[in-house]
Amino acid sequence: MDNLQLNIAKQLILSDNKFVLGNLSNLSSWIYHEFDAINWAGFYLYDGSSLVLGPFCGKVACTNIGWGKGVCGTALAQNKTIIVPDVHKFDGHIACDSASNSEIVVPMYLHDKPIGVLDIDSILLDRFDSSHQELFENIVRHLIQTNGNAISRLVANNE
Repeated sequence: MDNLQLNIAKQLILSDNKFVLGNLSNLSSWIYHEFDAINWAGFYLYDGSSLVLGPFCGKVACTNIGWGKGVCGTALAQNKTIIVPDVHKFDGHIACDSASNSEIVVPMYLHDKPIGVLDIDSILLDRFDSSHQELFENIVRHLIQTNGNAISRLVANNE
C-alpha cells in the first residue's frame, strides 16, 4: 500500500458529486477493481438498530445485519477493525457469498456514534494484513471527515 493509492481514494471521496451515494459507490468500485482477489467491497450503513446494505460491488449481498452479528456487526459493536484470515472459522460468520474466504471490516463512527462499516471480502485465505488495515482505516477516516455528516443524514432519512 502506498500514498498513491490513498491519494486516489481521497480524490474519489472528494469528487464534486453532491450526493454521498456517488462517493460511496465510486469508492466501492475502486477497491473492488484496484486490489487483487476481491469478490465484494462495499458499505453497510447503520440505521440505529442494524446494518443495512449500502453501495457495493460484487454479488448480491445480505441486506440486513444485526448489531453484533457476523463480522460486520461485531466490528461495529466493538468499534474496531476486524481482519478475518479464514471466515469459515469465524464463529457467527454470515455467508452472503460462499466464495468468500477472508474479510476485513472497518467500522465508521461520527462523533462517537456508529454510522456504518466498510466491508471487503476476498476469495483468498489470509488476504488482508496490517498494511491493508492501515490503508482502509485511513480511507474511512478521510471519508468520515469529508462525508460523515452526509452519511449520517442519509441513514437518518431512510428510517
